[in-house]
Amino acid sequence: EERKEGWQDASVVKKNSVNAETVSIHSVENQMVEPQKKAIGILGAFLIPGVIEYSLSYFFIKLVSYTFLFWLPFYINTKKIGGVSVSDKEADWLSTLFDVGGIIGGITAGYVSDLVNARAVTCTVMLYLAVPALYCYRTYGSINMASTVVLLLVGGSFVYGPSAVISTAVSSDLGTHKSLRNNQNAKATVTAIIDGTGSFGAAIGPLLTGWLSEKNWNYPFYMLMGSCLMAAVLLTRLVVSEVLGWWRACGKKKKREERPSSKTLAPAMELCSCCHRCSSHSYN
Repeated sequence: EERKEGWQDASVVKKNSVNAETVSIHSVENQMVEPQKKAIGILGAFLIPGVIEYSLSYFFIKLVSYTFLFWLPFYINTKKIGGVSVSDKEADWLSTLFDVGGIIGGITAGYVSDLVNARAVTCTVMLYLAVPALYCYRTYGSINMASTVVLLLVGGSFVYGPSAVISTAVSSDLGTHKSLRNNQNAKATVTAIIDGTGSFGAAIGPLLTGWLSEKNWNYPFYMLMGSCLMAAVLLTRLVVSEVLGWWRACGKKKKREERPSSKTLAPAMELCSCCHRCSSHSYN
């Protein structure tokens, strides 16, 4: 009898384990069969708040950055720095300083935008600062070698900083925007729209520079400064939205600080429970 009971217990345990494995297999199959959310269309990606503004802004930013990429060595070679002509090799080395400034500007812009949680404000401020930086480089960049180096670094940081933020962090943020309702299948589409629009500006900038530089080198710089200004103006609505968000957050925080806590109300409640005639209550 004891052997029979042992066999019965073993068979019950075996059946339970088989049932558990069957349930786990069915649950895994159900998860695999569960349909995924459809990828968002191109029109739907355009309708995400901020995609159009950032795309147009990136158009002008890439116009500026790629113009410097292709034309800066030639421009430095045609100018005299401190009254001394620059060789082709020296012009190539000096032009890389603009990209070095872009490294500094990209890291700075990313850190600041994460710190204040405001991508548009960070990009707009740097773009507005890029306008006087480019003007100073055109006006004072050929005084001596020191002014050339400093102004190239400053100009590169203000131009490439917003470019780095928009092409990476902003694209990722918009691809997971709250309007998508947790649909994660929009990152690639949004990134392609923003980067593709910027590539169109990258093609136009060097082309216009070649035509304008034949007349006067002031005209290409006017175009570059105007492009930075346009890129900043296009982000105005997003800047206002972020500033209003800050304002509301500060207002809510202030209300929470002014609201009395339960600890401050506790002594008054104890007084009322112990006192038969409290001045704050009326009795018939």
